[in-house]
Amino acid sequence: MKSKRTKALDITQKTKQIVWERDGGACVVCGKTGYGVMPNAHYLPRSKGGLGIEQNIVTLCTNCHRRYDQSTEREELKEIIKNYLKSKYENWNEEDLIYKKYDWE
Repeated sequence: MKSKRTKALDITQKTKQIVWERDGGACVVCGKTGYGVMPNAHYLPRSKGGLGIEQNIVTLCTNCHRRYDQSTEREELKEIIKNYLKSKYENWNEEDLIYKKYDWE
């Protein structure tokens, strides 16, 4: 059985569909469409408590996802993704994207 935290960080099929439609089925960094493009990248990573909600998930191609997760370009790409998400959600706030075990956190 999954913990509440694990469930909160997972990306549901419904969320993937919403993100896919929001992003037009294209990588939000390079614009690539087609094979290898998926709505499965956390802006704030799961390892830091990043929730699996549409305001924290973007569509990336495999190359940009790898660059975001495993390269020295992370901060530059994070800024691009942050600006993109801010353009989609009027009151977007990074604090709202983090799992909190208790309401007072």
